[in-house]
Amino acid sequence: MQVSESSVNKTVSVKNLQGFDPSHPPDPKLIDSCVHCGFCLSTCPSYRVIGKEMDSPRGRIYLMDAINEGEIALNTATVQHFDSCLGCLACVSTCPSGVQYDKLISATRHQVERNYNRSFSDKLIRQLIFSLFPNPDVLRILLFPLFVYQKLGFSQLLRATGLMKKISPRLAAMESILPEITVKSFQNNLPDIIPAKGEKRYRVGVILGCVQRLFFSPVNEATVRVLTANGCEVVIPKSQGCCAALPEHQGQTEQAKALARQMIDSFADKNVDFVIINAAGCGHTLKEYGHILADDPEYAQKAKAFAAKVKDAQEFLANVGLTAQLSPLTDKPLTLVYQDACHLLHGQKISVQPRQLLRKIPGVTLKEPIDAALCCGSAGIYNMLQPEVAEELGEQKAQNLINTGADLIASPNPGCSLQISKYLQGKKISLMHPMELLDYSIRGEKLEL
Repeated sequence: MQVSESSVNKTVSVKNLQGFDPSHPPDPKLIDSCVHCGFCLSTCPSYRVIGKEMDSPRGRIYLMDAINEGEIALNTATVQHFDSCLGCLACVSTCPSGVQYDKLISATRHQVERNYNRSFSDKLIRQLIFSLFPNPDVLRILLFPLFVYQKLGFSQLLRATGLMKKISPRLAAMESILPEITVKSFQNNLPDIIPAKGEKRYRVGVILGCVQRLFFSPVNEATVRVLTANGCEVVIPKSQGCCAALPEHQGQTEQAKALARQMIDSFADKNVDFVIINAAGCGHTLKEYGHILADDPEYAQKAKAFAAKVKDAQEFLANVGLTAQLSPLTDKPLTLVYQDACHLLHGQKISVQPRQLLRKIPGVTLKEPIDAALCCGSAGIYNMLQPEVAEELGEQKAQNLINTGADLIASPNPGCSLQISKYLQGKKISLMHPMELLDYSIRGEKLEL
């Protein structure tokens, strides 16, 4: 039997294709569970904006399978479609076949970061992000120059001229969501242990987050006050760092593992009943520690035990019940719209509990937006890496929330809050974290809307 030269060359080229390495590639069994029905398409934000099959969950699963089989390469043409995924997990909630796309895209992203050589500019922006955002100590150093930058009007000038966007759309996107730096941003007022008010019901640990502790410190303070008012002794280990959400979601394997170990160690001897987190994306990752450290013989069991204690603040309070008395937030009826953060709704299946808590506040009426389950475009650092897609999603989400006619948006995730606030500028609607609203209600303070 004669074999043509072209057939030989084709065989050689296929065998030489750069693909996934043997360390946890996307599981073929999980890939095969997809029946390609297309139910995921209507709920996928990237597919809605880009409109290409390969930028949908179904399309990406085709690519994963083809790379596993050595039919196509892990290269710029394929990686761009994995990068376009927001990781919002809406497809997981929608899929009638129960496809575990979350595990598939997570495995793929770790493979991409190990086996694909990104461009210099892409490497640079990612290195900047992963050096800054998961490191609150470094971020704290930058607070003062950022404070001066804002107070002297440089921020307004750059945004008005569009100069930053011309230089680098990604840097412009990063700058555009920078929250206002205030004097409170420099303060660190929370002690190691805060006693419960009244009868002690639980001893809980609280995770402060990275961006949250610096740019949303009032949310952490409100969370602690709400917990203590409802019979919780609060423990805040000073050795805690980043939860590992940002590096884990972008395939930074070793950084994610190191941060997860540090977090576990910081709570190792604190004897807490639960570990409380008030940021949706962080909570989802904390609950995944057993998976992140599954191959670590020293930490595998510790990680599972730690993850089992993690509760979102709203999830926890709805389960154990409020004991503190709640007061109206305004002198007249208040209409709220609750914004579902993807990693609460799709990742942790938490949707009813936040609404239950908000409805307990006297005088509150809840409205529901259209497309409530659609991502706002923040998705960790997605709005910095894929600013064009994120912008369209952000504008759409903000408008849907505004269209409810609500007086105020309750947003349970710092990334979502930054993204949505960007598109609320000049609009007559405020945004607060649900824990802040509960705190105001418990303390009997009125909102100024």
